[in-house]
Amino acid sequence: MPREVTHTATGPKIITPADIDDENGDVAVCLCGLSEEYPFCDGSHRRAEDEAPDERYKYVDGERRRVTVEFVDE
Repeated sequence: MPREVTHTATGPKIITPADIDDENGDVAVCLCGLSEEYPFCDGSHRRAEDEAPDERYKYVDGERRRVTVEFVDE
């Protein structure tokens, strides 16, 4: 499922012991690009569970938008 993700980070995020969740004892790193707590997972990937495999999406302010891709012959 293609998804357009815009990253605004300007450098690497170093994960330290302070990032470990006291309640769960772990760190989950976001791989979907939708987390409001990026680079950490906040469960936002659940919004994408019903994406159609042949569509492309972009999430803007929490809203899913279908992206239309147009090809131009040269």
